[in-house]
Order: sequence, then structure tokens, then C-alpha cells
Amino acid sequence: MLSEYDIVIAGAGHAGCEAAAAAANMGSKVLLITMNMGTIGQMSCNPAMGGVAKGQIVREIDALGGQSGIITDKTTIQFRMLNRSKGPAMWSPRAQNDRWRFAEEWRLKLESISNVDFLQDTVLELLVKDGKAIGVKTQLGYQIKSKAVVLTNGTFLNGLIHIGEQQMKGGRISEASATGLTAQLLGLGFESGRMKTGTPPRLDGRSLDYSRMDEQPGDVNPSKFSFSTETTEVKEQKSCWITYTNDKVHSVLEKGFAQSPMFTGRIQGLGPRYCPSIEDKITRFADKDRHQIFIEPEGWNTVEIYVNGFSTSLPYEVQSEALRNIPGLEKAKIFRPGYAIEYDYFPPTQLKPTLETYLVDDLYFAGQINGTTGYEEAACQGLMAGINAHLKIREENPFVLGRSEAYIGVLIDDLITKGTEEPYRMFTSRAEFRTLLRQNNADVRLTKKGREIGLATEERASVLENKVGKIERTLEFWKHQKLPFDDINQILESKGTPILTEKASLENLLKRPQLDVTDFLHLGEKLNPYGADMKVLEEAEIQVKYQPYIEKESQIAIRINQSESKEFRRNINFLDIKTLSNEAREKLSKLKPKTLGEARKISGISQSDLSLLLLYAVQPDENPAP
Repeated sequence: MLSEYDIVIAGAGHAGCEAAAAAANMGSKVLLITMNMGTIGQMSCNPAMGGVAKGQIVREIDALGGQSGIITDKTTIQFRMLNRSKGPAMWSPRAQNDRWRFAEEWRLKLESISNVDFLQDTVLELLVKDGKAIGVKTQLGYQIKSKAVVLTNGTFLNGLIHIGEQQMKGGRISEASATGLTAQLLGLGFESGRMKTGTPPRLDGRSLDYSRMDEQPGDVNPSKFSFSTETTEVKEQKSCWITYTNDKVHSVLEKGFAQSPMFTGRIQGLGPRYCPSIEDKITRFADKDRHQIFIEPEGWNTVEIYVNGFSTSLPYEVQSEALRNIPGLEKAKIFRPGYAIEYDYFPPTQLKPTLETYLVDDLYFAGQINGTTGYEEAACQGLMAGINAHLKIREENPFVLGRSEAYIGVLIDDLITKGTEEPYRMFTSRAEFRTLLRQNNADVRLTKKGREIGLATEERASVLENKVGKIERTLEFWKHQKLPFDDINQILESKGTPILTEKASLENLLKRPQLDVTDFLHLGEKLNPYGADMKVLEEAEIQVKYQPYIEKESQIAIRINQSESKEFRRNINFLDIKTLSNEAREKLSKLKPKTLGEARKISGISQSDLSLLLLYAVQPDENPAP
């Protein structure tokens, strides 16, 4: 019998690492059990963090006091802010990372936390007594007692790998799967299902001809993920490269369909609709004669290349021939073939908002076990599970984020109320309040909350206070700072916006869509008397330009939160509401929810649909008598 712990965490992927760090930093004694100490924090698929909506999640994890942003910054080899041509609600940071350094930094970070212990072993069984999780039993025969258990098993629960007609048990290539837990959980009354994900081949970069590809460099002035002072922006960057498939490639791939586990029915699990395999792409988008392929380096000091956009489970020979028909890959050497993997998951409607299960107290699920896909989605669930496990065993109030507070809140709410029948991936379109939930203001939204629960540090709170103070002073200055029109009319004319005939405040000038704060940097102290950095100036500018939209979203969020119990008008015909999405009209008509809250729990009902449905809901005391 090993020592008793506050929390035992099974699995050391992104969810497990965040759960362990959060609970331990808050004061819990944690045991992190992993099948392989050499793969803690492993990037199993692409060597990158962030991206559309995912970058917002990483910023939120960091703002609360989590570690993914810091680990990412320390291992970044390229940084890009995506969607810069769109509004700030769509801006999404993305970093290419050194895969080996990323895992190393996670391990070093966890080893630096004295409250974290490690065990290389496999959890075979939960210890359950009187409906409560009280520990785990491992493959080596240990029975380890704890006050809470967090399962973050990733793709390892009865994992089955497919390459063409070959099948092998495993949670990752060359790594064993985990058995036993699914059967026990089913015996306890849980429902389970199967899902599928996949990964592309890895190539020898020395065998590629980059002259035949388009270079994709990082940002000229790169930013970073963490709001803390622990990290700095990347100074040197590596380029990625872009190439394309063609008709010849598609023809080669199609020849292998007869051996494809996806098309022959050997794979039963549902795959991610928004991250399809190359087989999916050429089948579902048969009208397209080419598909984009991203050639991504896996680190500073390795030649290994990740072929983003070419996820496949076709036979090795087919993969090799198809790759060699892509421009720049004519002599490509494969380090590892692509493969698909099936694994068990548990529909997340079986979870409370804290990610604790309904059926077994003090048992938490986080990550792919809940049907999600992606490092970022897993990491934020791990963070929230670790936080809530710690709070519960100390009999403190649970920590839950609302949909108007964070993308993390959107993700968890979607999972526990609507469930998922395919691997869940976060998108900005899932967040109805995305103008409020920008990547640049995650610290303003969440660091105070992280501090209140004992996770975010005093240093972070101080950095935030300084930032907010500068933003507020800058906004007040811009409101009253009026510029002589003869000083700026040349700028206005060059930007195609009407010139002035009298003085105008900086605030009013920055409301014009043609102008941004960089147009006035030459003014020096007339623009920035407090020496604020560009991040502060950018945040202040966003507040000036988008204040009406921010206020409108805030008001809608309040109305929806206050209106869940409102009943719909009697004899309502949802099919007649043409402004609703087609999916919403069909599902509402079929399921006939009585209240706005019931409608919100239906999969496929977006928040824009709910905003429209508010018009058709009435207060209980306004309902006509039967």
C-alpha cells in the first residue's frame, strides 16, 4: 500500500498535467500515474498549440494560473496571430512548438511542484465505496487510497490502431492500450461509446525539396501566450511550408480505399468532422482538385516533419506513393506512417458542471474520455477538474465558468448539456459572446477569479492591476485629448476617411474603421503619455471601437442567464420561425421543449438561435390560463 493522497490522476497527457499542476499548486497532495514517464506532456499529434478558438483557451488557462501557456512560450519555434484581417474577437494566437522540449518542460514543471508525486504504472480499477471513489488499483498490484480520482486516459482506453488492413492494440503507436477500466465503469452504470482520431505520417526533412513549396514564416513582431513575466516573446523562428495535393495524389489514394479501415467498416468509432482524414477530404470534397498540406518542423534540432492535412489510415505503400506525388515530397522518406486509432469515451452528459460524475462521487473525467479532441480542449478540462477536485475535498464552493465568462465555460457547458457524438472541437462560432471572450482580455476576465481560488499568483494579480490601470488611464486620456486637424488631416486623407475642419478627440478618431492606433504612434506622448506597451494600446483601441458590440453582448448574456425558466408561447410552431437555423427548426419541432433552458440543452441549438427564441418566450405569470 502506497501513501494516501488527496487526488490520484490517471494519465499524464495535457489534461492530466494541468489537473496535477492546478490541484498541487492549490495545496493538494497529488499522485500522477502514467504508463510511461518518458511521455509526460507528449504532443501525440501536431507539434502546435493554439489556433482558431484554441488560442483563446490557452490564454484562459494561463489567466487562471494554469501552465500550458508558459510551457508553450518556452518551447515556441514559430508564432502567428491568426485572423488578423478580421475583427479582434476572431484573432487567435498559434505557436509551432519543439515537440521534445514541450514534453521536457512539462515534466520539469511538474517535478518542481513539491506536492506532485509520480508513479509509472497502469490504473486497472477504481476503488469505490458507498458510491464514492476512494482510490485506484494498479497493474503492479498497488492499492492507492485518495479522496478524489481524476481520469484523463486520452486515447488509451481499449485503444485500437489501424494502418490499412493491419490492427494492433495501443493508445499511441508502439504504446500499450489500457484495459479494465471501461468494463468496471460500465458495471457501475456508465454509458460508453467509441470514437476515432488519426494522425499523419512523419517525414525525414532532409528528403524534402522546399524550393517547390511556399514558405510560411512567423509574425514579424511575434507575441506570446502567457500573461506572466515568466516568459518572453520568441526571438528566433523557424518557417513552415505549404504545398498541395493534386489529381494524381487523389487517384493513388483512391486505389487504396479497398484496404482502408474507414471504408471497409473495420473502424466503428466516429471521427472528427472538422479535422478529416485525407480519405475523407477527397471523398467529401470530390469537386476540389487539390487540398492544402502544411509542412511543419517538429523542433529546433530534429529533421522530423509533421505533414499537417494528410491524416490517414491507408496502407503504408499507398501513403508513400501518394506523398511522393506531392510537389516537394517526390523523394520523401517516411519516419512513421499515419494511422487511425479507436478508443472508448464516456458521453459527457454523465458529468456535473465541475466535471465530477453523477454516478460516483469524487470521480472526475477530463479530456478525450469526454469525447473531445485537441490538446487545448483537454488541458482546460484537466485544469477545471483539478481545481474542483481540490475544492470539493476541502468542502469549498465549486468553480464553474459561464458561457459569457470564458471559452472554457462554453466547452464544458456544451459537453454536459448537449453531449457529443463526434470528437468535440472548439470553434469561435460555438461562443455566442465571442466579442466579450477575446484572447487579449483573458487575464482581465479570469485572473481575479484564479487568484480568489488560490491558483493565480500574487505576481499575476499585480501584473493585471498594472495593465488595467494603464488601459483605464489611456482611455480617459483619449477621451479628452483633442488634436489639431492640420496635424492629422494628411493621415486621414491617406486612409480614405473624411478630413477634419476642427479639433477631434483621439477617442472619436479611433472609432473610425479606417484608422488604428499605429497611425498615431508618431505623436508620442500626445497618444501615449503613460508609456503603455502596444498590448495595452491595442486593448484600449478595441474597447473604443467595439464598445457598442461589447455592451450589447453583455446585455444579451444577462437576459439569457435570467430567462432559462421562461416558457415558450403555447402552440408555438418552431418551423414557422424562419430566422432560426434549419437544424434548430427541425430539432425544436421534433423535441418540443417547453422552456428556453430545455431548448438550450438540445444539440445543434446555437446561442444565436437562443437569442431569437427569447422573443418567443414569456414570463410564467404572463402565460395564458389553460
